[in-house]
Amino acid sequence: MNPVSPSYGRLVMLGAEPETRGSVAAVVDAYRTHGLFQRWPIDYLPLHGERGAGHNAALTLGAARRLALLVARHRRVLVHMHVCARANAARDAAFMAAAHAMRSPLIVQLHGAGLERSHGGALTRRLLASAACVLIPSESMRPWVRSVARDVHTECLPAPVAAAAPAPHGTRPNLILFLGRLEASKGIFDLLEAVGALRATIPDVRLVCAGDGERIAVARYAERLGIADAVKFTGWIGPSGKRALLETAAVFALPSYDEALPVGLCEAMAAGVPAVASPVGGIPEVLTDGVSGCLVAPGDKASLERSLRRLLTDRALAARLGAAARETARLRFAPERTLGRLEEIYAALGLRTAAEAVARPVDLRQAA
Repeated sequence: MNPVSPSYGRLVMLGAEPETRGSVAAVVDAYRTHGLFQRWPIDYLPLHGERGAGHNAALTLGAARRLALLVARHRRVLVHMHVCARANAARDAAFMAAAHAMRSPLIVQLHGAGLERSHGGALTRRLLASAACVLIPSESMRPWVRSVARDVHTECLPAPVAAAAPAPHGTRPNLILFLGRLEASKGIFDLLEAVGALRATIPDVRLVCAGDGERIAVARYAERLGIADAVKFTGWIGPSGKRALLETAAVFALPSYDEALPVGLCEAMAAGVPAVASPVGGIPEVLTDGVSGCLVAPGDKASLERSLRRLLTDRALAARLGAAARETARLRFAPERTLGRLEEIYAALGLRTAAEAVARPVDLRQAA
């Protein structure tokens, strides 16, 4: 990507409201935590949250108003937009179109699976094709981006996740951790059956389900299997809650049917927790079966149960796989690596750092 002229003094980032559930808010929070907003002149405008359609409409109108004011003041801005399948495709398209109308270079960062269904319309495809850069969480998403926008510049940029201090595995309880939305596509019902099968030989096995979704349906299924006493639901939890669970869990399980590159898996790897996951989306790009984790085909409940049993009963193996996963996370997800690449993209598109922007203030007479 070649540098462009003129330079830009502000970047407008659009995405989910802070503490919203999902990868967008998690990634933006990591960007803040690791200093991106201090190093670069970024204005963050939330487009959606979790307080209903009326609140989202107010956020959208407020973001449109603030975007117009920022453009009027600074004249030249970059736009960095976070897009996920659960967001409103029409709203996303409207803001992408606004960026193009203002001749602002547009960076589109894609999150999660299902975008080919939610954002596959003709208008969104045309807007993506004219973006300055499209950021994807894993290489598995590149074929779809190429089918939508064959010549667009695409960069693979996983979520930034810092490696946690290693902790001993031998003394951990027989606790399996599931981080994700409680729905069939995440394999949660398969996981319940596997836990039920484990009870015969590991009677103290426990499953903690951390996430929102179809909690009632999942709880009823656990009751039908006779394992309700072994399953705990925490609801959605924030970063500190996840850290506490990852310090206790013996195994992380995510037997999904559809994924991009789940942030929960990246966090488990960074914490050194051995994972059992499905080889879907970008998961096999970071998890090697028998080396840094265990891969089981979606729906293969027998293999899922065997892999969980093996990691719970062979703690030396679990420690080796967890250590390898942590090293992979250090190499692939380290904030200095992922944020460093993002900052290179900002610079290549002509954005000045916060220090440079202070040294060279906008001439408001020219902006008038």
